[in-house]
Amino acid sequence: MAAEPQADCLFCKIVAKEIPATVVRESETTLAFRDINPQAPTHVLVIPKVHHPDAASLAAAEPQIAADVLREAGEVAFEEGVAESGYRIVFNTGSGAGQTVFHAHAHVLGGRGLTWPPG
Repeated sequence: MAAEPQADCLFCKIVAKEIPATVVRESETTLAFRDINPQAPTHVLVIPKVHHPDAASLAAAEPQIAADVLREAGEVAFEEGVAESGYRIVFNTGSGAGQTVFHAHAHVLGGRGLTWPPG
């Protein structure tokens, strides 16, 4: 069952086209757009169109949509030209991990060397 959009959620407003974003891909269940504060030459966010506060709650409630987010992240990497050289998919979960928008989302990062462990 889909979670209802939240009136105070930035990403729900982007899905509803109330706030502009530079969209790079859209599917029936996901939206992918450029991060406004990129941390790599390629930095695209892939979000589900339904609201869940983090990746774990999305996966528990709607595993198919969680899979859609991952599939679209791979498509973004291919279309952005970073699939062959390597890219990272990051889900920050909770404020202690750096999550600032509490709507599940994947960061697709690439186009530069990505060290391990991350900082």
